[in-house]
Amino acid sequence: MGQSVIPATAFPLEAFIAKALGPRSLALVGMMGSGKSSIGRRLALRLGIPFVDADTEIERAAGMTIPDIFSARGEAEFRAGEARVIARLLEGGPQVLSTGGGAFMNASTRAAIAGRGVSVWLNAEFDVLMKRIRRRHDRPLLKTEDPAATLRKLMAERYPIYALADLTVESRDVSHDKIVDEIVSALARRLEREQAAASTSDNGDHAA
Repeated sequence: MGQSVIPATAFPLEAFIAKALGPRSLALVGMMGSGKSSIGRRLALRLGIPFVDADTEIERAAGMTIPDIFSARGEAEFRAGEARVIARLLEGGPQVLSTGGGAFMNASTRAAIAGRGVSVWLNAEFDVLMKRIRRRHDRPLLKTEDPAATLRKLMAERYPIYALADLTVESRDVSHDKIVDEIVSALARRLEREQAAASTSDNGDHAA
């Protein structure tokens, strides 16, 4: 007998997701200002699993802030450390894991997330990001003469890679709870398809 499929509608979606996710992490990817931390905290609370911010863990491991790491050691060393920390964190699922804006650009990090998690891209438009980022002064990549041009350049480089994520949800100026609702719905649909595919595969193996 193949494994029976549990329809998402049989339980509250949160309970279904927690069961179907198993030990995997939900990795939120996207640009600075897309809401990964604030939305991630609400999502973790909704699902009853821990929230972990990779940037916070990187700062803890290095004993200094991310701007200070960039200043003292350079971006290349920061990215290498970021990849190591995320690989370690992925071993501790289930959790909602907020990743830094450049983390998903690393092929080994994308592979690690694919192996131990489900990736969700919080896709935000330029105007939304710019409005949010103006309120912050801790973005080392935007400390340039023309932050808007730098942001557009980063978006052009990163968005085709972010689009490789398992799910895409629009981050926009609505309540964070609404975006969490959309992530939960999209995630439930994906996990239900996963279960159906696994059940079909199991039945095929038994039939053979």
